[in-house]
Amino acid sequence: MAEALVLIDIQNDYFPGGAMEVVGAQEAADKAKSLLAAFRRRKKHIVHIQHISTRPGVTFFLTDTTGVEIHDSVRPLAGEKIIIKHVPNSFRDTSLGEWLRGCGIEKIIFCGMMSHMCIDATVRAAFDKGFTCVVADDACATRDLSHGAV
Repeated sequence: MAEALVLIDIQNDYFPGGAMEVVGAQEAADKAKSLLAAFRRRKKHIVHIQHISTRPGVTFFLTDTTGVEIHDSVRPLAGEKIIIKHVPNSFRDTSLGEWLRGCGIEKIIFCGMMSHMCIDATVRAAFDKGFTCVVADDACATRDLSHGAV
């Protein structure tokens, strides 16, 4: 089964000092870096997803800032696919689905930032499109969230 690694939004704004720091960003990026190295060694398909904000009033992932750049720990190499998105779902209004299908991909390993939003939305969409999905949860990070009263 042909597989690809999809790295979602591992961008500077999510790291300490960034505009939208998430809990465990560096630890997740270190795990993602290991996955990326394994995919590179095996010459497997790799896709970097980069979120660029276009909605009015948004305060992070702004064009022409260092925060929007993909983090050095997983910086794409020449020839690795980069797909720009503007919403949480990496398939919406992008070429991701077509690119994966064109490469014969059936299984996707996901890692990245904002598990509760961008990872969730993208994995659900991938599943709906018929892909086998694996989330490398130790290579993901999100905000420190709570729900309901305690």
